Order: sequence, then structure tokens, then C-alpha cells
Amino acid sequence: MPSTPVPESDRLPPRLDHALNALVATGGPAASFTVRPDPESVTAARHFALSRLTDWNLAALGDEVGLVVSELVTNALRHSGGPPPATTPRWSPRDAHCLDDYGDRVYGDPLASTPPPIHLRLIHEGRWLLCGIMDASPLGPRRKEPDYIAETGRGLHLVDSFSTRWGWRALPTGKVVWALFGSEG
Repeated sequence: MPSTPVPESDRLPPRLDHALNALVATGGPAASFTVRPDPESVTAARHFALSRLTDWNLAALGDEVGLVVSELVTNALRHSGGPPPATTPRWSPRDAHCLDDYGDRVYGDPLASTPPPIHLRLIHEGRWLLCGIMDASPLGPRRKEPDYIAETGRGLHLVDSFSTRWGWRALPTGKVVWALFGSEG
């Protein structure tokens, strides 16, 4: 299934740029959850996000945020050197990455013996909620053309549909894929 790279977020409005910088800052104001390298971590990350929304009186955003968190955490686990895929990836020493059965890169340790950390971070500020998934891969997300028969490949289309705005930004130790949600009130 062909895919196209998503351009890196630049020239963001100043308030969003400031919030994104606060989201990724070590020791910053964001609520943070470390995603463990196992399939149950998607559910745990979603529960963490929903719990924060309840604490912040933003439970009305739960369906949208829960879906987007699930999709972004799944993508990070699949494409940033998380747990090994269901099939054994083919290691490409020339490019220092693995290829899965679809020819997509699986970045990181070819044996997945020490998966790099993945962090879910949330900031609530005024009428907005900003969600970010930080991982160690420097590679930006790629949008696949929808295939209505395939079991995968629609995640970024869902993120686009259920968030106000989303994007990604390179970090010194990888990247953050972020999604912005408007809150009521």
C-alpha cells in the first residue's frame, strides 16, 4: 500500500508553538505516561488520557481523545522500535532499520531487545487539550492511501478526522506526533 510522508509542522501559530514546546519540555507542566512495550499499553495509555480528561473536567472529549491516543500509541509501538511485530522483520544493515512484511521501516533495535521509550504527554490550557506521543524514531509519520479491505493503514486519517489539528515535530532524541483538541466552555 503506497504511503506519502506527512510534512513536519512548522510555522505554527505562536500559542500552539508555545504549548507544543511546553508539551515536550522535560519536567514541564504536561501530564506524562510512559508507554510500556506490550500490546496492553495501548489500553493503559487510553485509560491514562481519559482519567486526566475527567480530572480536568474535559470528559466530553473522551471519545475523540481516546481514539487518537490509541492510534498514535499503536503507530509509535509499531514504527519506532517498539515490540517486535507479529512477523519477524527483515534487517537492513545498509540503512540501519528493519522492514516489516509491508516494506515499512521499523526503526530501532533489530532484535527489539531494548525498545526505546515512548511517552504520552498531555497539556490542558484554557479551551484546548494538546496530546503528544514522543518516540525515538526520527522518521515522520506516513499517510497511507485508504484500503477498505486492509486491516491497517487508516490511523492517521482517523487522527485527522477526530482532532482539531495535528502534526509532528523532530526532537533531538526522536520526534513528537501531536494532536490538538478544542474543549467546550
